[in-house]
Amino acid sequence: MSVTKLLRAYFQANPRNSVKICGEKNRMEKILELRNLKKYYPILGGVFRHEVSTVKALDGITLDIYRGECLGVVGESGCGKTTTGKAIIRLHDPTDGHVYYHGTDSKTEDRVDLARTSKSALKRLGIRAKLQMVFQDPTTSLNPRMLVKNIIAEPIKIQERMGGRELEQRVIDLLDLVGLTRDHLLRYPHEFSGGQRQRIAVARAIATDPDFIVLDEPTSALDVSVQSQILNLLKTLQKTLHLTFMFVTHHLLVVKYISNRVAVMYLGKIVEIADTEDLFIKPVHPYTHALMSAIPIPDLKGKQRRIVLSGDVPSPINPPVGCRFHTRCPLAVDRCLKEEPVLETVKPGHQVACHRKRNTEKLVMEKFGQKRIGGRHKK
Repeated sequence: MSVTKLLRAYFQANPRNSVKICGEKNRMEKILELRNLKKYYPILGGVFRHEVSTVKALDGITLDIYRGECLGVVGESGCGKTTTGKAIIRLHDPTDGHVYYHGTDSKTEDRVDLARTSKSALKRLGIRAKLQMVFQDPTTSLNPRMLVKNIIAEPIKIQERMGGRELEQRVIDLLDLVGLTRDHLLRYPHEFSGGQRQRIAVARAIATDPDFIVLDEPTSALDVSVQSQILNLLKTLQKTLHLTFMFVTHHLLVVKYISNRVAVMYLGKIVEIADTEDLFIKPVHPYTHALMSAIPIPDLKGKQRRIVLSGDVPSPINPPVGCRFHTRCPLAVDRCLKEEPVLETVKPGHQVACHRKRNTEKLVMEKFGQKRIGGRHKK
């Protein structure tokens, strides 16, 4: 059966989504609004295990995610990328702030605050099925004692009633959508390669007909050739099913390939957000400049010079006063040590949290003798 026929069958089973086929996303239509989102993890100590401190994994994030886009989130390990995704879909309950969800169902015509709504209410409203996640390691995210058909069918059975034959056909259709066949139904996860396991994880994520999927480094554990296959699969599914992605990764070239916009995070804060092309051509924040300088350039004649940051990322238990990046920033001034910068618009669609945002490019040129133009360094 062709993919076109499978999609037709899929939309017959889900008639309200038939309007989603192959359309340009409306960048003005928001699906999620994050307002001052925080997530603190308690540190327990003492004889009675009381709270002695907190890890400020997220410390006040404000962000809009638009329907149909792929938002890339980059930054060093421990900056809060994965925690952001888990807080949005309520795998972890936010400590404070709001996550407003704009649904398409009649039940959710008005926006719903995911952070303040109980999980039982989210399930009753049908919202829980609309928020899914693909985890970094499919080996640990798939139950090793379950057959593939049961792994994919489980979320469907939880959300809707369906007969045995109809459910099996739905699972087969989903497998075909991700490049697998019915021959894989009666196998266990350990019988597949890493790329195949990730395809199964993707099939499970789209099984409930979601609107929004968090992709937590879905290609980091895969070979380069398999990474490209998974990325192409995700792009095809996004266009066909009109999905909205939040793509968490360390790999800047991967996020450049798949994302429409990129948010750069540092120590629980968003320091810069812009359209992908704009960010790679003209980054503003010193931290973004440092990340961009780490991208290998396949140019034997050109001399690549990295912006090497001194020191380690400060502890999220006790983050620095003022700008959180000032302890490692080569362009820091006295104001950075005292006053925390806020996200401000430097041009339409491009926001930066930096006190020296107006002349960062000139300062980088003077200090390091280079500037980034079109993804390459030039003297």
